[in-house]
Amino acid sequence: MKHFFLLLTLVVLTSCQQTTKQETKNSNTDLFPDGTEIPEWFKDDSKIDPTSLGKQYIITDYEVSTDSTVVQTKAIQNVIDEAYRNGGGVVVIPKGTFLSGALFFKPNTHLHVVKGGTLKGSDNIEDYPFLPSRIEGQSIEYFSALVNVKAVDGFTITGDGIIDGNGLNYWKAFWQRRKENPKCTNLEVSRPRLVFIWKCNNVQVQDVHLRNSGFWSSHYYQCNNVKVLDLRITSPHEPIKAPSTDAIDIDVCSNFLVKGCYMAVNDDAIALKGGKGPWSDKNASNGENTNIIIEDCEFGFCHSALTNGSESLHNKNIVMRNCKVSEAKRLLWLKMRPDTPQHYEYITVENITGQAHSFIYIKPWTQFFDLKGREDVPLSYSDHITMRNIDLKCDIFYDMKITEYDKLSDFTFENINVEAEDGTYDKSIIDGLTFNNVKVNGKLIE
Repeated sequence: MKHFFLLLTLVVLTSCQQTTKQETKNSNTDLFPDGTEIPEWFKDDSKIDPTSLGKQYIITDYEVSTDSTVVQTKAIQNVIDEAYRNGGGVVVIPKGTFLSGALFFKPNTHLHVVKGGTLKGSDNIEDYPFLPSRIEGQSIEYFSALVNVKAVDGFTITGDGIIDGNGLNYWKAFWQRRKENPKCTNLEVSRPRLVFIWKCNNVQVQDVHLRNSGFWSSHYYQCNNVKVLDLRITSPHEPIKAPSTDAIDIDVCSNFLVKGCYMAVNDDAIALKGGKGPWSDKNASNGENTNIIIEDCEFGFCHSALTNGSESLHNKNIVMRNCKVSEAKRLLWLKMRPDTPQHYEYITVENITGQAHSFIYIKPWTQFFDLKGREDVPLSYSDHITMRNIDLKCDIFYDMKITEYDKLSDFTFENINVEAEDGTYDKSIIDGLTFNNVKVNGKLIE
């Protein structure tokens, strides 16, 4: 009997230890906002060594001139094509400035820009072919970007150099047109993007400086498993504003990591897109963004650090964490577009410090509103939105104004300390609102 009780005690102790280990594992498990486990893939932020990707094709070894005033699109494209014909490799931009129009990367080719090297875009729009593309939530023909990548799995951009959009003349043309017609659309003035990556899987972009784009700085469309690591993405907001120069546009993508980046642009820093229009959810070229993590980033001047819209259908499992903001007009922006059916769900913004004009901004986005003959107005939903562990100075805490077509529910604000010139809030806007340890100007919200 004595041995039986001893054996029973050992079984109970072992069971308890296993339970404790399982509980510890569960408590340490990193989860998306909907409760699903974040894959190990997101935790690997190791850098790619470009020398491991095949032969290095230094462009100046292939009849590309060092004259920085000459547009050399054809010569640089020939190097890309040569690498492709030989089974792949890395196209290297060496020290110096190399002027080019649209370049098109092929399967098994990569781009490396060395420190001191600059790939600079032509400021002549004729150097960017008009081709089937994707822009502002529409699959239409539009001007190519400087760096174009389509259906190239495993593509990489590496190096400590610069990809420069040379956007000044495009910006001037835009503001002149806006002066002539204040209601002009963003597409009325022909402008190229800096980087456009389309239908690619297992992409990594690391270390480079993207600057002075004519339009969006980088655009990823219909891509899966993308890592954007330690980039610096900038465009000016003074003395001349660089219009529509979003840092990172994520458009119908899944499994996307943005880590360690600095972004300061004259538009949204990170914008989630996916389509627009009254029947956009029926269009196969549109879609959702799922499993997006933005972490350890710093945001300078921008219209918003994280924006959903203005061309967005469904965004789910979006995490922004461990970031610093300064000069941002908004920390989180939910653009409620009344001509588009939208659903923003399971979004968490946490562990943020700094300064912004608005802590959270939720209002109808009516620019270029068009129901295209649809008689009913599509509903837009935002739910399971969490903002926690945030210490922020701002002008407006609760910057919200919605219509009957906007449905907000299940918002949680937790462990927040805000200093705000306008600290007012209206609980009735959101159905299912939780405040837990939220202080505004030192006062705890009950």
